Amino acid sequence: MTDLLHNPVFSALARNESHRAFGSEHVKYFDLEVSPFAGFNCDVETGFRELHEMLPAGRRILFATPEEIDIPNAWKLKAEIKGLQFVYRNDVMPANPVIEPEPLNESHVDEMVALAALTKPGPFNKRTIEFGHYHGIFEDGRLAAMTGQRLHIDNLTEISAVCTHPDFTGKGYAAALLLHQLHIILSNNQLPFLHVRADNKRAIEIYERLGFEENREMNFYFLERQTGEKNVKICK
Repeated sequence: MTDLLHNPVFSALARNESHRAFGSEHVKYFDLEVSPFAGFNCDVETGFRELHEMLPAGRRILFATPEEIDIPNAWKLKAEIKGLQFVYRNDVMPANPVIEPEPLNESHVDEMVALAALTKPGPFNKRTIEFGHYHGIFEDGRLAAMTGQRLHIDNLTEISAVCTHPDFTGKGYAAALLLHQLHIILSNNQLPFLHVRADNKRAIEIYERLGFEENREMNFYFLERQTGEKNVKICK
């Protein structure tokens, strides 16, 4: 588990998310409409060089790593976020949520994208819903809160896009959605994990209260591919 979660994006793209993967054996990425994540299993310099070969100028990516990196040539740093990785290791099935979330589908995508853009739980685009198991809570006909799944790695399932509209905070919606996801994931004999901004103390308190434990620090780099000469060296 530890090794797979050390490089979670590449681990997912090389395994359960391989049907969504573009790239090569060692360097992989998602379609931008699904997710900006990209990853590789070779050294940073070589991996970014090969990724630069694959993508057009202006393409943005999100790179996740426990290590701090120097920004490679021909890539522009747009944002750097300190994060934490949490894993749910409780063997006991948690309590049922008091509020029963509703399944979300393609008809809800515009609302989902708007909610994610407002609350910024992480990158979310038109096809992110394809990762599956998205559920939400509605109030007065509005999408008040949602969450779903993202990376799937062998028996590991990531909970993602945990967000609540500012008009509806303090009502226990996030906890209810998380409990619902835990039931789905644990019922399928999977181990839940998630990522969160290191400065999001409110979310971290909820995760820890529900039984998540910090696994490691993570660094998230939003980068934009710049123009530059091509280099044929690739990962081996």
